[in-house]
Amino acid sequence: MTEQLMHTHGGDLDAIEKKYGIPKEEISDFSGNINPLGFPPAVLREMAEHLDIVTTYPDKRYTALRQAIAAYTGADKEHIVVGNGSTELISTFIQTAYAKNSLILGPAYSEYEREISLSGSAFSYFPLKEEDDFQLDTEALLAALSDNIDLFVACNPNNPTGTAIGKEDLERIFRHCQRHHIAVMIDETYIEFAKDPQEICAIPFTKQFDNLFVIRGTSKFFAAPGLRLGYGISSSQAFHTALAKKQDPWNVNSLAAFAGERLFSQTEFHHQSRQLILSEREKALQELSTWKNLKAYPSSSNFILLHLLTDKITAAEIFEVLIRKKLLIRDAASFTFLDESYLRFCIRTPQENETLLKELKELVEK
Repeated sequence: MTEQLMHTHGGDLDAIEKKYGIPKEEISDFSGNINPLGFPPAVLREMAEHLDIVTTYPDKRYTALRQAIAAYTGADKEHIVVGNGSTELISTFIQTAYAKNSLILGPAYSEYEREISLSGSAFSYFPLKEEDDFQLDTEALLAALSDNIDLFVACNPNNPTGTAIGKEDLERIFRHCQRHHIAVMIDETYIEFAKDPQEICAIPFTKQFDNLFVIRGTSKFFAAPGLRLGYGISSSQAFHTALAKKQDPWNVNSLAAFAGERLFSQTEFHHQSRQLILSEREKALQELSTWKNLKAYPSSSNFILLHLLTDKITAAEIFEVLIRKKLLIRDAASFTFLDESYLRFCIRTPQENETLLKELKELVEK
């Protein structure tokens, strides 16, 4: 049970509350990678004032929602699809790719492997290597993307490493995959937390490469995992046709559509969120760089991957000590290519970050 709690997708706060007897409201959750500022207050107020919207069906084409996403991303409105969370879109795109063999950039979010397996595709991982600080070796990747690969999947910035692929390398990858008839899915769930999102964004390339599908969601940056609102961009008419056949009608509920039409225009919230994450991430990385028993990897996301350089304690043991102090981190051993010496935590408020680092230092540096 403990192992499941440590390795779950973020923290299962209900299960942790039951096991440890800690009210979930008292837990500082450093495992879920969710914006510590919470849901945008202005949108929350509007939703509260319009709860009667649940008495009507949403627009089947989600015209206003897709227009809001187009304004936010610069994508063509007709290239945008929406889904019941990004997970639905990941699943549906993989199903429509009809891949016999898939390649996943790893370590990676486990849902990619799960959905590829369910589709009947064989898969393998292309490893980001620790000795390269998990930075991509683009030449090696291009060599691995051979004619027998039908689908390539990558998260950018990557979860759990925090590393990111720049625009020049992205274009090389997309061009190579187009020549070799390889479909590409790029998951940009964490891109708003990057120092310069435009330098790693794949969305502009969707107009040029119709083999490309870019996915985003609202769970992390907008702190809305319960809203279940995701969106994707592709210029492939064949994909849009296949998706329309597979998706259920009204797959995004009225409240989620209403919120989405407003979330993407909250510029002050966007600015405050990025300012907090970038500042606190840099502060944490500077502190961690002075520790001798732990290595922290540079990150373009709102979390930091850590590698224990001592065998005196494991990530599982750190999890156990910290959760009893109401601090929930992620033991990263369940990620492909990682082991019990890796852990991950997300950036929260300055006070919470200070508390976590103080407790972590006591465990690792003593």
